[in-house]
Amino acid sequence: MGAWELLLVGVVMALGLCGVLVPGVPGSWLVWAAVLWWALQDPQPVAWGVLVGATAVLLLSLVVRWLLPPRRLRASGATPRMGVYAGVGAFLGFFLIPVLGALPGFMAGIYLHERLRLGRHGEAMAALRTTMRSGGSSVLAEFFACLLIAGAWVGAVVWG
Repeated sequence: MGAWELLLVGVVMALGLCGVLVPGVPGSWLVWAAVLWWALQDPQPVAWGVLVGATAVLLLSLVVRWLLPPRRLRASGATPRMGVYAGVGAFLGFFLIPVLGALPGFMAGIYLHERLRLGRHGEAMAALRTTMRSGGSSVLAEFFACLLIAGAWVGAVVWG
């Protein structure tokens, strides 16, 4: 697979990651479709292994999301800007504290957004709790699954 094709797969994967944070966009399925496209274009055992792993992770994230409360983020006061803060926090956390850092990074992004908006620690913490209970945990589960898949893909491309 050529460099341009890998770049295109990466762009689709990045759009999928952004799509997780935007309501109504099938972000996780875009990430999976990018891995499928890559595996079909480069039929190596490592590519098929990443595809099988991506499928398993997405199915597991679906089960987790069904067990969590339904998404009512708009009612909690969540805004698209908050989604950007949460996504950037999770992405940075994923690399700063490998893999598991995405979880506190996501919540730190929401907290930072609310702290800048509200100005007080107590109010920002209350808004964080409300957001996570109103569906933020569901978004986090889906985003974390997609980050795991993207990380596995990058690892397979670089080292595989």
